[in-house]
Amino acid sequence: MGALDEGHFDLELENGVKLSSLELGFEQEPDALAIEDAVKVLLQGLGEDINREGIKKTPHRVAKALREGTKGYTQNVKDIVEGALFPEAGVDHGIGHAGGAGGLVIVRDLDLFSYCQSCLLPFQVKFHVGYVPAGQRVLGLSKFSRVAEVFSKRLQNPQRLADEVCSALQHGIKPAGVAVILQCSHLHFPNLESAFLDPNHQGWVKALVSSGAGVFENENADIWSDLLSLLRFRGINVDKTHIKDYAERCWCPSMSSSSSKHSSKIESANQGMVAAVVSILRSLGEDPLREELLGTPRRFVKWLMNFENSIIDMKLNGFAFGRMDLLKPNGEVSRSNEHIHSELNLSFWSQCEHHLLPFHGVVHIGYFCAEGLNPIGKSLLQSIVHFYGFKLQVQERLNRQIAETVSSLLGGDVIVVVEASHTCMIARGIEKFGSSTATIAVLGRFSTDHSARAMFLQNIPKTIFDG
Repeated sequence: MGALDEGHFDLELENGVKLSSLELGFEQEPDALAIEDAVKVLLQGLGEDINREGIKKTPHRVAKALREGTKGYTQNVKDIVEGALFPEAGVDHGIGHAGGAGGLVIVRDLDLFSYCQSCLLPFQVKFHVGYVPAGQRVLGLSKFSRVAEVFSKRLQNPQRLADEVCSALQHGIKPAGVAVILQCSHLHFPNLESAFLDPNHQGWVKALVSSGAGVFENENADIWSDLLSLLRFRGINVDKTHIKDYAERCWCPSMSSSSSKHSSKIESANQGMVAAVVSILRSLGEDPLREELLGTPRRFVKWLMNFENSIIDMKLNGFAFGRMDLLKPNGEVSRSNEHIHSELNLSFWSQCEHHLLPFHGVVHIGYFCAEGLNPIGKSLLQSIVHFYGFKLQVQERLNRQIAETVSSLLGGDVIVVVEASHTCMIARGIEKFGSSTATIAVLGRFSTDHSARAMFLQNIPKTIFDG
């Protein structure tokens, strides 16, 4: 649970870092232009036309999102801390308990995100911090999230993030002690092959980590029990056993043994694409030769190649797309006693073509099924969803393409709802955790029959996307 050595933070706290170059005008920054050029190489490596509408401005959007999402490299911890230390009588070097004077202070449930240093995908963080004030001064509570954000907006892994935040607070405000607990969730994005083979793919990898300094340096100290009890009091389920268990597990899915089973593309990865990712790392202010980053460009390219724009014949499960023969063996069809057949919660995984960030969710499909017809197989519908999902996409187009394809199979009457969680809603813009989007496409009778639409929509179960 120890924090990093203090020399690194003494340097940053004393000297700071120059003001963010974002203030200089994003479009004119050489680093931003270098990232845009690198993104163009990646798009071309995927077989995309960088001049088509929808893609044309993607290099600029990606560069802006990456610079914003890693702006911690250009921020000054010293400025945040020094302006928010307030005198408070009764807060001494000891640990008191009378009326809270000199006692434990906790800030809970702060939402952060960071970019994984192993694969460059964003991961979610629930941040909890406790400290014991000393020196007759306290830190403004809002500044804990500000300091944490300086380090979360860098390429990270959970333990390194916890250690850096803990050390920065300990050396910046000089309390009797600081403890940081992070609950982290990393999107586990399957490749195309594993998505077909494993319909029950688990979409998240979770980690619970901690770091302590001062009176929290001893992980068996009683004050840790006080901290954990106050977290549990608010329904935050943290356990010391689970914290210790993290060190034995692999955090990033791209580093796992199961990921290496599907490594056919990694050796043949376009070296120009790998070099482009190295250029992006350097432009963000990172050292591509840092040990933890050595394999990152190769892993990112391997993941990105899931969305290669290849031209393939659309044949799934032995069926060529076109009108399917779904009749019963006797060839008779009865239009009486029609009912709405639903296939719900078909998983999908996709990549936003605007920001090159993943989005994922579920697809619900409904159609009229007459008494003389056999329902279309769930596996074929799932295959259609995956076919359109594993591309550079936007949700509205994905929804339309699935609806039109299913309609061509069944002859018309189709309703398709897509529910999705977009990483770009977390990693840029509003940075909103837990938000989701829903789109709907209706064809044939569903476009005019309100009661049929309502009947289908009422059957859709609640979907939870949070990591």
